[in-house]
This record gives sequence, structure tokens and C-alpha cells, in this order.
Amino acid sequence: MNDVFVVSAVRTPVGKQKGILREYSAPALLALVLNEAVERIKLDVNQVDDVITGCVYQIGEQGFNIARMGVLESKLPVTIGGISVNRQCGSGLSAIQMGAGMIASGMMDTVIASGCELMSKYGIASDLNCTLSNGQNAGHPISKAYLDRYGIPSQMVSAQAIANQWKIPKEECQDFAISSHGKALAATQNGYFKREILPVQGLDRDGNGILCETDEPIRAGVTREGLDALKVIPGTEWITAGLSSTVTDGASAVVLMSGDRVNKLGLTPLVRVVASAVVGSDPKLMLTGPITATPKVLKKAGLSMADIDIFEVNEAFAPIPLAWAKELKADREKLNVNGGALALGHPVGNSGCRLSVTAIYELHRRNARYALVTLCTGGGQAPATIFERV
Repeated sequence: MNDVFVVSAVRTPVGKQKGILREYSAPALLALVLNEAVERIKLDVNQVDDVITGCVYQIGEQGFNIARMGVLESKLPVTIGGISVNRQCGSGLSAIQMGAGMIASGMMDTVIASGCELMSKYGIASDLNCTLSNGQNAGHPISKAYLDRYGIPSQMVSAQAIANQWKIPKEECQDFAISSHGKALAATQNGYFKREILPVQGLDRDGNGILCETDEPIRAGVTREGLDALKVIPGTEWITAGLSSTVTDGASAVVLMSGDRVNKLGLTPLVRVVASAVVGSDPKLMLTGPITATPKVLKKAGLSMADIDIFEVNEAFAPIPLAWAKELKADREKLNVNGGALALGHPVGNSGCRLSVTAIYELHRRNARYALVTLCTGGGQAPATIFERV
């Protein structure tokens, strides 16, 4: 198996729903990071073998293969193909895993893995209301067998069930959300995200053009009192929007390369892809996958929890990383060190790649060695990948 390295990594700022990135088409947003990823290392674009893009709501301008549409909007030549993947919230990380697998096997040498989701246009459950050309509803995207066996999925209800099962009180979740915003705000003010973020042109609230250089969803001054004032999501006991990741827009990309190609081009890699894993989990609890994906990927890498310097566990809902940490006895000081999706937002298909980009640069900032990235997904799955700074 060939070693696989990340030689370039970049992301856009995360925009709120109907926020700074709202007027982009999804392929144009993706093209920005594809261009920047190759530009940062002055890569001959003809060296790219394929582009893989994670995207969840593959309808409208995110349909018809957004990876290929992004390629055609970018400066990459038309001779480079693109493929879109959907593992729900894990799609962006699965794009990295797939690209790394193609290189490790020797079938390719250079792959751009990416993620993109424009939730300002295609929000949660957008695929529930698709119509055919004859005007008829396309039907429910979740199979009848799934619905008969597990019922209508609700991630909010699952988050509450996880909090109850792992005995995580509301107050702990609120404190975690407050901490997420605080860490993300501090990281922004200290310039920790500067290397990973590509400043892009966007729009302010009044429609005026502005340069967007920081993540829009982060809030200062989040308190328990403020979180208590939010409406409880129906079907839950105390889960609110403040304990949930925000609906957002964003894109990210990494250039994956074989060791031979890295040496031939004289590039300096950022990280090595050490190991990857994916699991299925109980579709009713749905969001517990990271708990089993983590030991699985650690075993493949020959590492322990103590060996990992940074854990990026997606904050889809506050109870998810808290249950993960409790079950695996994780060091909370290593968890989502610069905040997570509760503060930074969760553009669903993009998040796995975005978390990886953030983890990669934080490894370098800390002069640390290993980062582990994992995300729960709709339908009960979780990918996980370990990166090593080189």
C-alpha cells in the first residue's frame, strides 16, 4: 500500500443560512476551493487524476454531479472528472477516505477530495419535496423497509435519547455549547483559522459586497440564560437550536498525493493519512457511530486514545461528542479545541472535509502529531480518519 499525504488544504469561511455566501451557486463555491487548493502548491492542474466531492442534498444546482460541475467552473481542465458522494454528514470525510484509498492502491497519484453544501438554497430535508417532470412527487427518499422497522428518523429525538441514555444533563450540554462558541471566538480572534480560510467575496445583510474572512455563525456572550430562552424542539425534553449545529453554507478541499508523486514534485506534505474506518450504527439512536468508529480506526492505526493529540468529533448536537467522550473516557481538553459545529456551523456535506482541514492546521500550530476526525450521520453511520503531521 502506498503512503498517502495531504499536500494542500483550504476552506471557505462558514456562512449562516441566507448569510454571506447566499448568492453563490454551489458549483461556483466549490470551484473557489478547488482553484485555491492547487494554487497554494503551484500544482500543474494536469497532474490531478480525479475530484471527489461530498454533498448531501444532491438536487438543483447541487445535483447532476456537483463535483463535475465544480471542475467545469474551476481552472481545472475538462479532462479531469468528478464524482459526488453522499454519506450524509460524513460525506466530506468519506470523499477524503475514497481518494486516499485510490492512491493507496496505486490506481491514482493525485486526487482532490472536497465537500460543498449550500444550505441557504437546499436546507435540511430538501430532498423530501422533489417533483418529477410530470409534476408528481418523487416519493420519500427513505425506504419503506426502513420506515417500517425504525420509524420516521429524527436526529433531534435521537440526540435527546442519547443524552438520556448516557445521563448527560441539559446543563452540561449548555456549558459545552457555551464553550464551543468561546473557543471558536478565541481561535478567530487569535488568527488560528487564518491559514485554512480562503477569503471570499460575499454579501452583508443589506446586499453590499464584502470580503468574508471569518466564520459567520460564531456568537459572543452565549449564556445558560440565553440558551434557556430558546424554544424546545418538539419531540424532545430540552434540546433547542442552541444545542444543535446551525444550518450553514461552505466548501473545502484537500489535495491528496502519493509519496512517490510528493517526492517527484518536491512538495512538503502537511499530514499523512494513517488509517480510515467506517461503521454502521443503530438507526434509531442514529448518532452514536463515532463511539464505535473511533476504536475501530485506532486499532487499524495501532494507536490508543492517549496517542491522539486532537479529536474533532462533529457537534451535530451537544450530547453527541459528550456521550462519545464519556463512553471512551476521552480527554476533554483534546476535544474540538477550537470549537465545533455548535459555533462554526454544519454545512452537512462539507463538514467532514472542513473538520479535517481545521485539524490539519491545528496539528501544525501545536506541533502535535496525531488528529482523529469523526462524524455521526443520518441513518446511523460514522466515518473516522487519523492524520499524522509530517
